[in-house]
Amino acid sequence: MSPTTFLDWPVIRQLRSADKTGRGAAVTSKATRETAPRTFEADSVAQSVCPYCAVGCGQLVYSKDGKVTHVEGNPDSPVSRGRLCPKGAASEQLGNSPLRQTKIKYRAPYATEWTELDHDTAMDMIADRFLEARRKHWEDTDEQGRPLRRTMGIASLGGATLDNEENYLIKKLFTAAGAIQMENQARI
Repeated sequence: MSPTTFLDWPVIRQLRSADKTGRGAAVTSKATRETAPRTFEADSVAQSVCPYCAVGCGQLVYSKDGKVTHVEGNPDSPVSRGRLCPKGAASEQLGNSPLRQTKIKYRAPYATEWTELDHDTAMDMIADRFLEARRKHWEDTDEQGRPLRRTMGIASLGGATLDNEENYLIKKLFTAAGAIQMENQARI
């Protein structure tokens, strides 16, 4: 770092420049001029929604080399208008935590170890179990012959981290499958 001279003093810089009121470049320190925003080196930015509650605050997620470097509120979001609560502002930890699970894990009944599954196998297992539970517990009519067309083998507990549209689609899916036991964490 070069030594500061008399001519580097802010008052002298102010008098020597066009910034006579001392509100601009004349009073800006070298350290301030060399400071860059935290997001300056990010190679991509993605719009996202905070995963913590049902409010759905908009986020801008900055990343570099495939790693999240910064998360801030999206000023274009009509919900949050650029603001985030402390949990939303700290959601960068979700993507960067060393404890984050990135593979599908399955533990068979009575097994003591987890095994990794590929996405297609896991989805097929879920679909097979869903259809089997529906078939096994289907009630077409009651004891008096009145139509029921329902299953008691499937239930749904929705979460408040899902937005209204997602909860609506889940409700429609489970209703179409004949499930009548549906609840949501936000209502409980």
